[in-house]
Amino acid sequence: MAAEMAEQPDVLARLAGRAGEIEAAVRGVTPGALAGIILVARGSSDYAAIYGRYAIEIASRRPVALAAPSIQTLYQSPTDLTDWLAIAVSQSGRTPEIVTMTEKMRAAGARSIAVTNTPESPLAAVADVTIDLAAGEEKAVPATKTFSASLLAFALIAQALGPGELRDRMGGASGWVQWVLDDPGSAERVATELHYAEGLIAVGRGYMFSVALEAALKLKETTSILAEGYSAADLRHGPIAVVERDFPVLTFNVPGPAAPDMDELIAWLRSEPKAHVMQAHAGDGADLPLPPDCPEALAPIPAAVRAQQVALQLALRKGLDPDKPEGLSKVTATT
Repeated sequence: MAAEMAEQPDVLARLAGRAGEIEAAVRGVTPGALAGIILVARGSSDYAAIYGRYAIEIASRRPVALAAPSIQTLYQSPTDLTDWLAIAVSQSGRTPEIVTMTEKMRAAGARSIAVTNTPESPLAAVADVTIDLAAGEEKAVPATKTFSASLLAFALIAQALGPGELRDRMGGASGWVQWVLDDPGSAERVATELHYAEGLIAVGRGYMFSVALEAALKLKETTSILAEGYSAADLRHGPIAVVERDFPVLTFNVPGPAAPDMDELIAWLRSEPKAHVMQAHAGDGADLPLPPDCPEALAPIPAAVRAQQVALQLALRKGLDPDKPEGLSKVTATT
């Protein structure tokens, strides 16, 4: 896991270097009268797709939906997807239900894009266009370099489907991630604070919602801690009741439209239940600093790497093997 995390700057630099090629492929397959975009994924890829929903819907101003695969794979209820663009994400390209779902979406009228780290996979074979993450083999069970590459791939897709306002910033992803990797100490300190925690909540909103979900998953995978990710809005609708004095809450917050709501929530968590809040942000006093020059729409990329660092360090402190969590495998064959 540590070695694959260290590869991320190079992986992202290579992917950003193919921006023109990727954007041309996306525009070439997109229906002229684009009705909407539907995304399908599982696991970490599903959380990357949640980021993709924000990035693409904000950029394209078209509705973006996350598919529930069982509606078609189990319940056999076809949906009319004429003039829709379907984007399927699978690092291995071999998850049966993602492959089947892509076939069914094409049969229902959608044009399709596969985002995968395995360009000769069954998923790539059934899609109209494939975006190869080209991250190299990922041996550790927890997805690291393929996750950050999936985020950047979605950012590139969003630029192709919108006005391209961030096109010139894509090349910065590599440097922002290197900035995070060059500072492992902050994650080590947070991991030390979490050593004896039995539970944790990770919170974000807007673009950062996906990072909260992924952070919770990484902690569950590598350390078996009962971690849950929430939107700052959803947390208020009941789950916040579990937050008591000194309960660990990991927040992801960067400047942008979602920041005031996050700031208000953080202030309340500290004053009322007196939770133990650990913040990932770009300002002074951050427990997990984020690069200050990274735009909100791309900040989930370095923020996700911060979450990876915490999960890795906590697993090592607990004497666990983060590369091979018990009971998990690299490819999960859900149908």
